[in-house]
Amino acid sequence: MTLDKLGIGSPQLVIFDKDGTLIDFHAMWGRWLVEVAERLEAALGAPVADRLYQMMKYDPVSGKVSDGPLAGTTMESIRRLTAATLHDSGLAAEAVEAALQVAWHLPNPVALAQPLTHLPTLFGQLHERGAKVAVATIDDREPTQATFAGLGVASMIEAMACADDGLPLKPAPDMILFICRKLNISPAQTVMVGDSTQDLKMARAAGVGLAVGVSSGVTPAETLSPLADIVLPSIAELV
Repeated sequence: MTLDKLGIGSPQLVIFDKDGTLIDFHAMWGRWLVEVAERLEAALGAPVADRLYQMMKYDPVSGKVSDGPLAGTTMESIRRLTAATLHDSGLAAEAVEAALQVAWHLPNPVALAQPLTHLPTLFGQLHERGAKVAVATIDDREPTQATFAGLGVASMIEAMACADDGLPLKPAPDMILFICRKLNISPAQTVMVGDSTQDLKMARAAGVGLAVGVSSGVTPAETLSPLADIVLPSIAELV
């Protein structure tokens, strides 16, 4: 499948979500959650991992994450949800906060980042077609920049909108509209590629020319299909 067959002609801009779209969501966030859960159990002296996995919709057997807090909220919100879950299990708020101070850490944005295709090739092909490349993610800017620098593609991305940029988050259209204004490109000449319903709702709200779902993340194709113009197995099928 190529963009030529998707009915938009030659798009001027392709905006990608990050985790689950460009980066293997399960490899990054599943491994991170296990690390945090193990540290919390050690700090609290209590078996809390299964409760956290259930809240985060993580299956420790398959190593897969379903659509839930890990896929749709910011790190700040995930920390609050973790604290609330531990407190609801009967642990004292003071003990929970003390354990989080010891156990909580951000995912390593380089070591845990496994690209879902060869990104230099993908971005290079889009540039050859005259399209700019951008990223809209609910991850913060510093780890996002570190991820793409580690993968050697930071210079190939013309614009980014991140969770801590002060913009309304997905599914609001603001991230896409911000990128389009920055690059002086109409949303109608823009393709949005994402693995979640939030990505596609954002795309629809912004009025992009094409909304492409990819089933490489946390959301199955049948859930993405009603919101997408097309659903692909992965970004490897895009060009």
